[in-house]
Amino acid sequence: MEGRSVGEIVDMASAFYSSAVLFAAITGGVFEAVEKAGSEATASRIAEDLKGNPRATTLLLDACVALGLLFKNADTYSNTPAGKMSLLPGSPADLSKAIMYNRDVYPAWGMLDSFLKTGRPVERPSIHLGENAERTRTFALSMRSRAMAIGRGVVPLLDLGGATRLLDLAGGPGTYAELMVRAFPALSVTTVDLPAISEVAAGCVREAGLEGRIECRPGNYHSDEYESSAYDAVTIFGALHQESPADIVAILSRANRALKPGGKLYVLDMMTDSTHTAPSFSALFGLNMALTTENGWVFSDAELKGWMAEAGFEPGETKKLAPPMPHWLVDAVKR
Repeated sequence: MEGRSVGEIVDMASAFYSSAVLFAAITGGVFEAVEKAGSEATASRIAEDLKGNPRATTLLLDACVALGLLFKNADTYSNTPAGKMSLLPGSPADLSKAIMYNRDVYPAWGMLDSFLKTGRPVERPSIHLGENAERTRTFALSMRSRAMAIGRGVVPLLDLGGATRLLDLAGGPGTYAELMVRAFPALSVTTVDLPAISEVAAGCVREAGLEGRIECRPGNYHSDEYESSAYDAVTIFGALHQESPADIVAILSRANRALKPGGKLYVLDMMTDSTHTAPSFSALFGLNMALTTENGWVFSDAELKGWMAEAGFEPGETKKLAPPMPHWLVDAVKR
C-alpha cells in the first residue's frame, strides 16, 4: 500500500465531519422525512415536518447531498438508492440502528491519546452490557440490525442440513438464530448471552414467533459449562474480538465439550491477515474494541485456527464475506 498524499492526510483530519452529518441525519429523521415528502421535499418542508430550524436544516440537507447521502434537483431533495436500502427504518438492509452504535462510541475515539498512555479502555465495557439500560438496548438492537444484513450472507455458507441442535454462544439479540432456524427447518437453537442482552433477545424471538425453536439462555461463555456432547454445531459470531488468546482457547474448549463427535464449529468475526494491518477496516476495528473492552483487538484467521487446534478442533477454510464489512468465517470439526 502506498503512503497517503498530503491532500489525503488533510481529508483524513476532517473525516469525522462526514460521520457527524450521517449521525445527525439519522437521529433527526431526515431520510424518513425526505421519503415521506416525496416531490415536495424542499428544505422548508423538511424543516417544518421535523420541527427544525430552517437554516440549520438546509445546511444539513446540503451537506448530505455533498456526501452522496441525498440527491438534490433544484430545491427538492430525494433519497439515493443506497439510502433507501440502508438508511430508512424497516428497509431491506436497514443499518440505521447499527450506525447508532458507532455514534455511541464516538466520544471514546476522542480519547485515543489517553488509551495510548494507559492501554486501558476509555469507557467501562459494562455500560453497554447491562449497566446502562438505554446504551445496552441501543447496542443490542444495533447488533440485530447489523446481524440481519450480515446473516443473509453467512447463513447460506453453513453446512447445517443434518443438524437438529445448535448452540449459539454470545448470540446477541438472537438474529443469527432466527435466520438459521428459518433456513434449516429441523434446527433448534439455544442462544447464550449476558442477562441484559438475553432479555432483549427473548423479546425479539417472541416478536418473530419463534419461541418454540429458539431458547434465549442468560449466561456467560467465560464460565458456563454446557450439556456434554449434546449439540451438532456451535456458532460464535462477532464476539471473540473482545477476548484474550487464553480466554479464546478456554471458550473454544467448552464449545468442544458441548459438541457431539464430529460436530461443527463456525466462528465469524472481523479478522486480519498475518500482518494485522489488512483489511484496513479490521485494523481500525481492533482499536475500537480496545477503546471499549478490556481485551479488545482483532486477530488473524491463522491465529484463530491455531487456537481451534489447541481446543481440540480440526480447522477448515477461511471464507470471506462480501462487502461492505470484512467479516471472515472459519469452520472447524471436533476431533
